[in-house]
Amino acid sequence: MRVEGSRATFTYMSLKELIAYGYKVRTYQISGPDWLATDRFDIVAKLPDGGSKDDAPAMLQALLVERFKLAAHLETKEHPVLGLVVAKGGPKLKEAAAPAEAFDENAPLKPGETKIDSTDGPIRLMRNPDGSTTYNMGERGSFTLKVDGDTGTMHMEADGMTFKGFAGMLTSLGGGAGRQVMDMTGLTGNYQLAVDFSLADLVTSLRDQGIDIPTGPRGGGAATGAASDPGGDTTVSDALAKLGLKLEKSKAMVEQLVIDHAEKTATEN
Repeated sequence: MRVEGSRATFTYMSLKELIAYGYKVRTYQISGPDWLATDRFDIVAKLPDGGSKDDAPAMLQALLVERFKLAAHLETKEHPVLGLVVAKGGPKLKEAAAPAEAFDENAPLKPGETKIDSTDGPIRLMRNPDGSTTYNMGERGSFTLKVDGDTGTMHMEADGMTFKGFAGMLTSLGGGAGRQVMDMTGLTGNYQLAVDFSLADLVTSLRDQGIDIPTGPRGGGAATGAASDPGGDTTVSDALAKLGLKLEKSKAMVEQLVIDHAEKTATEN
């Protein structure tokens, strides 16, 4: 998704992702039918006169109510979660040399760079010559992901990453096996991380949650091909153990956006 000037563009996004942006929640906080995560849409909208980028979520929320007849309510209940905690023996981590720096949102994009707006703020994506992708989140740090089709793994390197951000990334990637991962490490610094995950395990986890993994020109077929290769044997638990971390079953009060109604087909303009 991109918001530039008075134009908001949402490309090949599931209704669940659109709802998350419009209501300023994470996708794992949304409770509703499975098809919310699989049916995809392209939306181009114009912000109201005098509107700014900050008005984009409210504009999208109104559009979802009007075009998809969306009805939803927030509720906070105790839910099962996975706590990211320090394992016995302590963390095996390296603190970042310096705090991550904010980037100028208005600076021209570099060749090969694109910009998206997430629920946590802007992100700049750089497609690197080696096939990896770097996600620059400004003051929130940056991380690079690269798929290795030979080993069936996804390599992640992060710089300036907080553990709140790392827990959120684990949830988004499927490392929580359907549960929200919450930071319970007590570590408050910014760290350098390097870890390999089994791509097959991550993709299987996401599909078990009803989340479609796009293939073809838009989604990039490499990820699906690699995931079908059972060669990757680095489970999430193994990967975290190398960092001196582990996941534990826990419970926490979690805010959920419950979808009461939504139409599969949007009404015409």
